[in-house]
Amino acid sequence: MQNEHAAPSGKSSHFDVLIVGAGPAGLSLAQALKPLGLRVALVEQSSRDSVAQPAFDGREIALTQHSAGLMKQLDMWARLPTEAISPLRDARVMDGADPFAMTISHQDAPVRPALGTPSELGFLVGNHHIRKAAFEAVAPLDGDVLLAGTTDTDTPMVGTWLFAGQAVHSVATTGDVASANGHARVVLSGGRTLTADLLVAADSRHSSTRRALGIAADMHDFGRSMLVCVMTHPVPHHHAAWEWFDYGQTLALLPMNPCPNTGLYRSSVVLTLPSSDMQAVQALDEASFNAELTRRFADRLGALKLVSTRHVYPLVAVYPRRLVGNRLACVGDAACGMHPVTAHGFNLGLKSVEALVAELSRGRRLGRPLGDAAVLARYERAHWLASRPTYLATQLVTQIYTHESPPARLLRQAALRIGQRFAPFRRAVAASLTGA
Repeated sequence: MQNEHAAPSGKSSHFDVLIVGAGPAGLSLAQALKPLGLRVALVEQSSRDSVAQPAFDGREIALTQHSAGLMKQLDMWARLPTEAISPLRDARVMDGADPFAMTISHQDAPVRPALGTPSELGFLVGNHHIRKAAFEAVAPLDGDVLLAGTTDTDTPMVGTWLFAGQAVHSVATTGDVASANGHARVVLSGGRTLTADLLVAADSRHSSTRRALGIAADMHDFGRSMLVCVMTHPVPHHHAAWEWFDYGQTLALLPMNPCPNTGLYRSSVVLTLPSSDMQAVQALDEASFNAELTRRFADRLGALKLVSTRHVYPLVAVYPRRLVGNRLACVGDAACGMHPVTAHGFNLGLKSVEALVAELSRGRRLGRPLGDAAVLARYERAHWLASRPTYLATQLVTQIYTHESPPARLLRQAALRIGQRFAPFRRAVAASLTGA
């Protein structure tokens, strides 16, 4: 492998597709594009080592069965550590101190034997495991696919090239949407210029690539922060996820496989508070933090014990006003930055990759260039239909279940009971959780 930090200033190379962002969505797209036999460049401001060996960041990702199926197709699933894949069998939604819980059971879900088994809604996998598996799929250990770094030629060979440790200095596109001769151009911080027929923004919900090309986005700051960590507890979780809309806080529990060191039940614990209140919780020493989380969970799990680092993230939802532009497509969080309450974030990111590659493949069969406006418009419509209704529904859920007025409390409690009794509703939610 070549040294990605040795890019000579002023060099220029042309690729078929240039992906800004080597996170899970960007890497998944690079992997999905391999059958098309393209020259693909990945640009990532983090170092290659941090891409290849991502650190634990606290986040457990709830994967639908459909997403698991896509990861199998992309040669990512088999690269996950077996012990890191926790089955998600049921989901429980609770409100305040009311002991009642609406339960979405795996028995409510459509049976999809090709993508899982009837005994789970989906799977829980650490974000860092997903990122590592995605990198290893793109760059097998034998190193004969990924050419990490730079090329001194204007036309690199077919394959995936990683420009890591390189920030994007500027982004532009040439030619209008009707022109067949334009291209996208990215200048890296080291001075190298990369051009491509198609530019893909996969650089987070606050995508600087999307913004640089004039695509605005609607942002909703919830004024809340989310703390995530892994904790053990003596009370079994039965592989059921919790979403507990308590008053003044929201609690979530994502069931993990038992702790390998102690054999105790283990869960990813999520605490959401107004940002002004989170700092005090974050600053607690470990013993005090354990006692505080045990109290906040009303001792329903027994004594909670921290077994990981703690991580805090602001809750901000973002939806772009366009998903495509002149020779540009947005995928992953750059196409839809979800509130995590319905666990659709990375699942929608994989759907964006699936939809974009499907349209690019169809366009190539019809002789269309990669940056063709009609091809990108079809992708935009497909992913808009897949993501926009889910985004709006999630916004509505968070509004209803974070209001604490007496009428809102009554509405919340009534909604859970009606939902539990109305089988078609439960089946619809279960289908959504499985990705059906």
